[in-house]
Amino acid sequence: MHKIEDLIAVFNGLFLAPLNTELVAGLEEPVYLPASEAYPHHRIIFAHGFYASALHEIAHWLVAGKARRELEDYGYWYCPDGRDETKQREFEHVEVKPQAIEWALSAAANFSFNVSVDNLSGAQTCRFNFQKRVHQQLISLLDIGFNERATCLLETLSQFYNTPWPLNKSQFNWNIPSDLSVGIENEI
Repeated sequence: MHKIEDLIAVFNGLFLAPLNTELVAGLEEPVYLPASEAYPHHRIIFAHGFYASALHEIAHWLVAGKARRELEDYGYWYCPDGRDETKQREFEHVEVKPQAIEWALSAAANFSFNVSVDNLSGAQTCRFNFQKRVHQQLISLLDIGFNERATCLLETLSQFYNTPWPLNKSQFNWNIPSDLSVGIENEI
């Protein structure tokens, strides 16, 4: 059973004091808010108390460099559900690395991972093409290594959930379903 309180405790135990960053369950849409006069800590606020949302928002924080962590939502644009084909491609382009890290976090926490194209009412996109790019990014990260913050959290989650450490490629075997691969491979 995955309790959000556990993830919050692990994250805050690692990063609240040294990096002044706090993981917070929110009631609305997720957002990253840098420290301000009104609130002394940087906050990663994830949606509706969902474990998957917390992992996803943490992954964005792990990608963001020091300067971006001083900006609301790391200074990135967010175009909501209903994106046209061009905006959806842009969205997927910036989501590949965070979702690859989210996949690694999910494995470390023994939590099921699903890519998110996050565009239910917009242009249709091939989820499997996107997942292939996320998978390729994850394999690349396993080869070159994660940044220090990501490595620290991945190792701590692996210890907490008693999952294999270090992560390895065999944990992430994924292929486009064979009944879809012929048509999809031509689209990539």
